[in-house]
Amino acid sequence: MRALKIAATGMTAQQLRVETISNNLANMNTTGYNARRAEFADLHYQQVSRAGTVNASDGTVLPTGVQLGLGVRPAAVSIHLAQGALSETGNDLDVAIEGRGYLEVTLPSGQSAYTRDGSLKRSAEGLIVTSDGYSVTPEITIPTDARSISINASGEVFAYFDNAAEGQLLGQFTLASFANAKGLEAIGSNMFKETEASGAPVVAEPGVDGLGTMRQGYLEDSSVDAVREVTELIEAQRGYEMNAKVISAVDQMMSATTQVR
Repeated sequence: MRALKIAATGMTAQQLRVETISNNLANMNTTGYNARRAEFADLHYQQVSRAGTVNASDGTVLPTGVQLGLGVRPAAVSIHLAQGALSETGNDLDVAIEGRGYLEVTLPSGQSAYTRDGSLKRSAEGLIVTSDGYSVTPEITIPTDARSISINASGEVFAYFDNAAEGQLLGQFTLASFANAKGLEAIGSNMFKETEASGAPVVAEPGVDGLGTMRQGYLEDSSVDAVREVTELIEAQRGYEMNAKVISAVDQMMSATTQVR
């Protein structure tokens, strides 16, 4: 019976939905994390009787046909791009992006990656790096004798020294944007890589060409809505149970068929 396979695809789909929800809940406190949503599409249909088929010698046409669906399949796990709330940390090297854009970092392989995680650090050489030690592009080095640093909304980094009243400009952060940011490939550690689907990055100064601005001393919280995730988890659980009941019902029907004498 087709219902067995159809219900199995339904259980697989709900399982994927639960896995996506669990990943969202696990990243409730991940800096700059955006929730994911599992999306589905129906499978092919078996055309038992096509609509529009001539049904009689007088030319009568079937107004509707008989199409038997074969189940459901995963279509995508899409990222929901949303600005998370900003939490104040007071740290000089913590920066949040208000609006569109990603910081560009250089991986050990030399490739570029992109992140909204602004919890930056200072290496032993004074280079501004991510929490994993990857340098931010363009590279900015903080002098060892700098008393403090300041980062303005345009991404300009100033260092202040004991023997000078005015700050010294060390460099300026840039932000990257993409035509289809949902097409970026997540590689873990709050980072993404460019893909054919995302398009090439467009790099500019913060606040230019629709890009966001930077706020020092803040970090962007995860945009996961816990109430919504728990609600969807309950829906997925009920959907899984109903598909399991279909399998149980089909099994009973087949058992009854075999017992007919």
